[in-house]
Amino acid sequence: KKLANNFGIQFDLIPIEPMVQSFTAALAPIFAGTESGVAEENIQARIRGVILMAISNKYHALLLTTGNKSELAVGYCTLYGDMSGGLAVISDLSKGAVYALAKYINALHGHDMIPRETIEKVPSAELRPNQTDQDTLPAYDVLDQIIGAYVEMGASVTDIIAQGFDQNIVRDVIAKINRNEYKRRQAAPGLRVTSKAFGVGRRMPIARG
Repeated sequence: KKLANNFGIQFDLIPIEPMVQSFTAALAPIFAGTESGVAEENIQARIRGVILMAISNKYHALLLTTGNKSELAVGYCTLYGDMSGGLAVISDLSKGAVYALAKYINALHGHDMIPRETIEKVPSAELRPNQTDQDTLPAYDVLDQIIGAYVEMGASVTDIIAQGFDQNIVRDVIAKINRNEYKRRQAAPGLRVTSKAFGVGRRMPIARG
């Protein structure tokens, strides 16, 4: 809300809890006997996507997706949730680059137009209590380097490990990148700022032997 006020952007609050409860109740019979997890968490993201697309349709406005290159690379995004939209403005910026851009914008204005607490808080999808991105991902400074080497430089697994990265982390990250091509194929078009953007900048088969 503070960020919206700083930039003169309209801010509206639409509670999703009643809708989450309705979906949970509707799915209860078929989800019976299973542990609550990612499927239930993603309901929240998809409800937000439906609401935002409804507003987009009603007011003929272009919905912007929020995913950055680091998240899109490893599939840390929800189809029909936060991936809903018509333009992916920051999809070719790594997580680290997004933070750097936020700090640059603040420096240009001479004060924190983008609230400092949003830059300094621990990254989280916020779909469950105390969740952080690092629960399932390596630190972003490591992740971004591996993604840059593999996607933009075309380095092999062996090459990246030779640069001093933990081989288990490298293999896991690259497996995630390869496994999530199907998501990126359905993503909104993005603005290209690096030598190798996802989409038209990098075409890979969805399924490979």
